[in-house]
Amino acid sequence: MDQFFKASDLSVIGAELELALFGMIVLVLDLLFKNKRVLAYFSLAGIGWSGFLLLRLYNKVDEGAYGGALTLDPFAWFFKALFLVAAALAVAISIRYLDIERENHGEYYALILFATMGMMFMVGAMDLVTLYIGLETMAIATYILVGFLRSNPRSNEASLKYFLLGAFSSGILLYGFSLLYGIAGSTRFVIIRDALEQRSLSDPLSLMALAAVCAGMFFKIAAVPFHQWTPDAYEGAPTSITAYMSVAVKAASFAMIVRLFMIALFSLRPHWLIIMSVVSALTMTIGNIAAITQSNVKRLLAYSSISHAGYILLGLIAANQTGLIAIPIYLLVYTFTNLGAWAIIVALRRKDVIGEHIDEMSGLFFRHPVAAILMLIFLLSLAGIPPTAGFIGKYFLFAAVIETGHNVLAVIAVINAAISMYFYLRIVVAMFMQDATEKTGLDLAPGVLAVMAVAFVFTMWIGLYPDPFIAMARRAVGL
Repeated sequence: MDQFFKASDLSVIGAELELALFGMIVLVLDLLFKNKRVLAYFSLAGIGWSGFLLLRLYNKVDEGAYGGALTLDPFAWFFKALFLVAAALAVAISIRYLDIERENHGEYYALILFATMGMMFMVGAMDLVTLYIGLETMAIATYILVGFLRSNPRSNEASLKYFLLGAFSSGILLYGFSLLYGIAGSTRFVIIRDALEQRSLSDPLSLMALAAVCAGMFFKIAAVPFHQWTPDAYEGAPTSITAYMSVAVKAASFAMIVRLFMIALFSLRPHWLIIMSVVSALTMTIGNIAAITQSNVKRLLAYSSISHAGYILLGLIAANQTGLIAIPIYLLVYTFTNLGAWAIIVALRRKDVIGEHIDEMSGLFFRHPVAAILMLIFLLSLAGIPPTAGFIGKYFLFAAVIETGHNVLAVIAVINAAISMYFYLRIVVAMFMQDATEKTGLDLAPGVLAVMAVAFVFTMWIGLYPDPFIAMARRAVGL
């Protein structure tokens, strides 16, 4: 026991423990304060303090903890910081939105803190059990948040669908983990890797484990054919939670996939390379084609999110230096760009206006020119148009697959990027070229304004001067 646990291990998970503590305090304070905005500010303080604790560990990375079950390497540090940023921005856009929905309760903010804590454990896991506990901590909190609009039937339906499909996929994933444990006699990634290297590539047990793990993982990132839950969950969830899910949950899931496939399952790469190539091509194509027909902006961005999962898989398929750098860069870019777009959708929500349909964005330029121009920039970034940050992300991904000779995938990706321009420009046309359906301007809350400003700054900064962020990504993947 002494060998497994040391007092110094607590410092490695200090940021996570602090989030759990603040989450529990929020639940108690919910009983004491009628003004729930106090809880939002307290949660932001908790996220900030967690970030401070994480920053103190910046130069102490590559530290293992709990006998190797957890690690704080540069990869884990990068993504933990990204989760905290996403959580803070999500809380900021939630305050006014929950007031309008009349669902401003303390457990909302506590659940965001608990979900973020689960993500941080996930990305530092070097053990299947630790990974799964972190994954389920994130997932259970997210299931509840999706259905947080208790009086809204769409939110209830979305939560139920997400929970049932999520539980089913977790069962499949856990079955794959159990097979890996049976093969290696251990749940540690490194030992599993060594055990798989001793077996034939055509070993049926290894292939069965790979198939189960792939199925479970593809659900978490909303990759085809396990993407059906995404549009309903995104549409029914509170818009602020949709924003949080689209960036933080996706980033955590991809970080988990990179860690698992590049360490534990690396010896099976000839097999999972074929699987991921097919899934990536289908995910990009189906996501973009389905988005074309959508009139609801939340469903449109849900299918857009599916297609982006296909793009990000290209980095893992290439698995060279460019590809590995591309994954953290793309997820960083996607976090700021996507949260900026969702902040504007949140701003459109008023007591008598849902603000989720493209028609409701008509004439936005004439009602609030700044919001319309910012939305244009965020959409151009999602499409990968220079000089926005999205161009940098797509450049690295496309360069990676070309460098490794996956030319067919590169062509498919470029074609899909062109297709995505159509449905993003549908929103632009509505904002700039159609008459306004609503004559009143937008009343932007301070939190929404702050998120729009932060998203704009980083979207343009990364696009115009990406060198510091490329250096961060290189450090994260150990290059």
